[in-house]
Amino acid sequence: MCQVSKYINPFTDFGFKKIFGEPNSVEILKSLLNDILKFEGEDKIKEIIFKNGELLPEAPEERKAIIDLLCEDEKGSFFIVELQKVSQEHFQSRALYYTSFPIQQQGLKGGWNFELTPVYFIGLLNFEIDKFKHTKNYLHHGKITDIYTNEIMSNTLNMVYLEIPKLKKTKEELSNHLEWWIYMFQNLHLMNDIPQEWQSDVIGKAFKKAEFAKMPKAQQENYHKNLKTYRDLVNSMDFAIKEGKREKAIEIAKNLLNANVDIHLISQTTSLSIEEIEGLR
Repeated sequence: MCQVSKYINPFTDFGFKKIFGEPNSVEILKSLLNDILKFEGEDKIKEIIFKNGELLPEAPEERKAIIDLLCEDEKGSFFIVELQKVSQEHFQSRALYYTSFPIQQQGLKGGWNFELTPVYFIGLLNFEIDKFKHTKNYLHHGKITDIYTNEIMSNTLNMVYLEIPKLKKTKEELSNHLEWWIYMFQNLHLMNDIPQEWQSDVIGKAFKKAEFAKMPKAQQENYHKNLKTYRDLVNSMDFAIKEGKREKAIEIAKNLLNANVDIHLISQTTSLSIEEIEGLR
């Protein structure tokens, strides 16, 4: 069994569900959701009920969706909470697809008048979204709006993305409770103890649930298997990114060679070796 840190990694499927998806995780998940959605006063989530994370269409031949967490609050609003470990093509389209199931399932038989309760897709992302690279904002909340007036046309569909790597702060620089959560996601598996100011906070309870040594042996073994899968996934993605960058560098080098640019300048520009560039001639 490979050596692990004191606390499990919340970006593994096991770690995320251990901390946020168990029956005794309600208070922890509720705190995270309220911080992300920035509810005020009476609008805060008071109760949360875990639902089956497998969303089935009425027709059995249609594609189904299996999500990380599906919850419902005391007002009947639905919350799809999805942990996205690495960047994935068409992620936002998949998120929209997931929200279609709780919307459809509100179509009750009989005299339903098409009144819908809100559905929230909350993506906890371990990457930055390309279209938001221009802003330092790590939290994004989309609704259906009028493109001319920016007025909200419907509160039913809510697409919420939290770009976790975008927070670049030390623990001492954190300015709100949501940033505490983000910092925890980034650093939990690297820490050796609960920070003093978090010990009496709900985040302290998340730390206690994440303590590896206190888990039953079967759970420890499951975590090790899941951690290996997570590491393999991340390594594969890193390799793909590096390969993509190399292919781009080769393409640039070929164009510069065709333009008769000095080979040493091409090497400095693309980080390819002289020998590699010579081989492209």
